[in-house]
Amino acid sequence: QVQLVESGGGLVQPGGSLRLSCAASGTAFSIYTVGWYRQAPGKQRELVATIIRGGSTNYVDSVKGRFTISRDNAKNTVYLQMVSLKPEDTAVYYCKLTSPVGRDYWGKGTLVTVSS
Repeated sequence: QVQLVESGGGLVQPGGSLRLSCAASGTAFSIYTVGWYRQAPGKQRELVATIIRGGSTNYVDSVKGRFTISRDNAKNTVYLQMVSLKPEDTAVYYCKLTSPVGRDYWGKGTLVTVSS
């Protein structure tokens, strides 16, 4: 059974940094596409960044230049390094694994609050 556990969220001041982690178990992690999503209060969940099996990445425009997604296949973990955080980055952040046949697996999320 595939399990995902996000960690690293918390309260940070505007301009600060956080690194989120998503640890996967129960699957051959290296073959999956991984995405970070976020959902702010009262808003729909949105895609933030993705990293495919070969390592190519994509980002939503609002985080380009500030967020970096990476993966360590040996540790079955994907990271989201976030710098220059803004109040509008406040949300619950989720990771999602997508299998080569298109099946999705979600974690339970970690809360990021950007506030002074």
